[in-house]
Parts: sequence; structure tokens; C-alpha cells
Amino acid sequence: MVTSPPIDEIHFSMEPDVETVPGPQTKRLLEQQKELDSNAVAYPRRIPVALEEAKGATIRDVDGNTFLDFFAGIGVLNVGHSNPYVLEGVHEQLDKITHTVDFPTEARIEFIERLNDIAPDGLSGNSKVIFGGPSGSDAIEGSIKLAKHNTGRHGLLAFEGSYHGTTAGALSLTAGKNYKQGYGPLLADAVHVPFPNPSEPGPTGDVGAFCPAENCCQDGTCARALDAVQRKFEGPYGGHESPAGIWVEPIQGEGGVIVPPEGFLKGLRDIADDNDALLIFDEIQTGFGRTGKWFAAEHWDVTPDAMTMAKGIGGTGLPVGAMMYHEQYDTWGPGGHVGTFRGNVPAFVGGTLAIEYIESHSLLDHATEVGMYIRSRFRELAEDVPEIIDIRGKGQFTGVEFKLDGKPAKPLVEAIQRECYHRGVLVWYAGRHKSALRLLPPLVLTQRQAEVGMDIIIESIRDVLADHNE
Repeated sequence: MVTSPPIDEIHFSMEPDVETVPGPQTKRLLEQQKELDSNAVAYPRRIPVALEEAKGATIRDVDGNTFLDFFAGIGVLNVGHSNPYVLEGVHEQLDKITHTVDFPTEARIEFIERLNDIAPDGLSGNSKVIFGGPSGSDAIEGSIKLAKHNTGRHGLLAFEGSYHGTTAGALSLTAGKNYKQGYGPLLADAVHVPFPNPSEPGPTGDVGAFCPAENCCQDGTCARALDAVQRKFEGPYGGHESPAGIWVEPIQGEGGVIVPPEGFLKGLRDIADDNDALLIFDEIQTGFGRTGKWFAAEHWDVTPDAMTMAKGIGGTGLPVGAMMYHEQYDTWGPGGHVGTFRGNVPAFVGGTLAIEYIESHSLLDHATEVGMYIRSRFRELAEDVPEIIDIRGKGQFTGVEFKLDGKPAKPLVEAIQRECYHRGVLVWYAGRHKSALRLLPPLVLTQRQAEVGMDIIIESIRDVLADHNE
């Protein structure tokens, strides 16, 4: 049975409708926020929007302007804002009970069962799920404890360009120096090695001689990364104890939507197995259908020992963090990992209904098709826009890298973002130098909205470049 309503009926419109932005009511609220809210507030500094309501892939501000949303709360609203099918069930649950710690409820059990249904091969049917705090950072903290508890080691290995959150343990794994400034020391023996990056130079020629993968794909940046990982585990002068685990985003998000070469995750799997370490996939941004698969690991047919989840799994923006791990690592005793909000029942209901909605409307295939269309439009543009040096992504997860005069073009990307905003499309940026345009639309973005949005984004890029070149 197809769940109702269809995706073309859950939005305000197929096109943006904006006048002067920011409008007077938005300006008023932004000023009040500046006076009252924390100086840590970040997003309104880049996109001055005061939100009123949202539906599907559209957002309306307090002045009545309607935007196409190609951002989706950093990839949270996978089935769209205020999805009616999901909200109906959440509202019913809110009238019953909301907070249950880890006492069993029908909603909790059903959600875990559905997560098991959509899990990658190797975890489905052989896994446990644990909820801790409500954020992705909390899920990462749980994964650190899992790896330490099961290996007896404390070292952590992550990658340059990574983002895993900003609580103390998660921040130790996050690579961005700006996030860490003033907060050290963090966890000991947390090391970072290169992540394969197609926009950066790597070794050339026959790289199989130093690539530890069984079947080298001859990608120089991949071979360099795998070699660095192996040396941290097996090199007698690697500088640290062998790590308890390897933490990796199957596709780096904050790092610029970096899609690794074909053999990279398989190589990590082999190294982890050879060294009795856990391989942990951070699927917080890439999971729950974002890449056209339930989880990005499926693109490479590699099964992690554990994977962290958050963002979209709450169905309608409700906060819930979770970790799924192979049952062989379920060695905790009672209270081995806890969190006050590990019983957010409305979020469990929202997640279950979001899975149903995605399945009913074939949104994994839809996200794949529409995402391919979006990247095809960028590739057409790149034919006569040399400032675009790379276009990458899977499903509704797209990154477009820009350079000016051979250097990362952060000011250019910021200008493109502002121009898109003034024309009614919300986009964001990413990358180590903030020089990549990052698009994370809801999976329910229609083909028509994709066409309209891409027309606006492309016009914005052309106009910004024209102004720059004058």
C-alpha cells in the first residue's frame, strides 16, 4: 500500500517566491537573537533567515518568503519538513507518552526491528542497537566506548577532513582545527591520516608496491591513505599504540562530499581485521537514504563492526542518536552506556514512519535519479566554467569544488550561497577550505523543484563569476 500523500503534494510550491530578503520581520528577529542568544550561533550569520514554517522541500520565513530548501537542516529532513504521514503518528504518540528512558515500548521495539531490516548485509540479523544522547556526537561517544571496551586499547584513528561531532571524544576524532582551538588537550593517541581526495595530488605511477589492499585500484591518494593507516597499526615506530578502532565517514560530508575510490573501505576492513580493531562507519550524515542507499556502506558492499546514526533517523527532525553494532561486541553490562534521553518515543515513531514513507514512495531510487540529474547539470556547466574543478556525490548528496587562480575559492562559494539565497534557494558550503558547494535536499525533492532550483543555482554561479571577472 502506498502511503499518503505523494511527494508532489507535500510542499508549499514547486518554485521559490521571494521579495526583498531579509524582510523587516526577519531583521527584527535577527537583532533580538543577536542580543539574547549565544555568540556561538553560526548559521544566521551566513543565511539571514528567520523561519516560520516548512513543508516538504520548501521553507517559509516570517515575512512570507518561500524558499526551496537544498540544505534540509544539514541532512536531517530526509522525508521533508512536516511530512504529514510521519507527523500524524508522532502527534498520536505525543498524547500517550514521550520519555521512557530504556523501558520497553512497542514503538522502541518496532523502530529497532525496522533499523535491523534496512541495515547493511552482515549487520542485519546479527546486530544490537543502543540509544544514548540525542545527537550524532553522542552516538560517536558510544562508539568510542564500544571500541575501547572490546579491545582494551585506547588509541583512535580517524581521517583528515573528517567531522564526527564536537563533544570531547567526538571532537578528538574531528579533524577541523577551528573546532578544537582552545579546547585541548582532548583524548590521548587520537591520530589522523590522509583521506583519499580526488581534488588533491597524490602519488602517481604504479602505487601497488606500497598499497596494502589485496587488489590495488591504482588510485594514488587511496594507496597513500591505506598505507598510512596500516603503518599506524603495524609500524614499530608509528608513534602511538595500535588504535582500538578506525572511524570513517563512507563519504565525507563536512570535508566536502568526498567520495572515496572503490577499494578504500574494503582496504580499511582488511586492516581492521588483521589488527583486531573495530571498523566504525559514521553514517550520521550519509545514512537513512541520503546517498540513494539506506546506508552509504552499501555502495561498496563493506560491513562495518559498528555504525553511528542520527540526523534523519528521527523522521521529522526529532533528535535521536543511535549506534548499531555487531552482536559479538555486545559485552556491556547493565548501564554500560547510558543517556537520559535514550527513550525519545516520538522520535522512534517518526523514524519508523519515515522508513515506511521512503519504502512506499521508492525514495531511494528517486534520490538516486534526481541526484544524478543535479550533478549532470553541474557537469554541463563545468564545460565552460573552469573554476569548477570537481563534481562528486551519490544520491541527494552533492559537492561542487571551486578554485580561482589555482587556489580554493571560499569567497566565491560564499558569494554563490548569498546569491542563491536572494533568489530563493538555500544551499550550503563545505570542504577543508570551505570551497565546495554542498547540496543536501530532502529525498522528497521533486524533479520539477530540482530543475527550478538548478536553474537558479546555475544562474547565480554565472552572475557571481561575471561580477568577479569584471
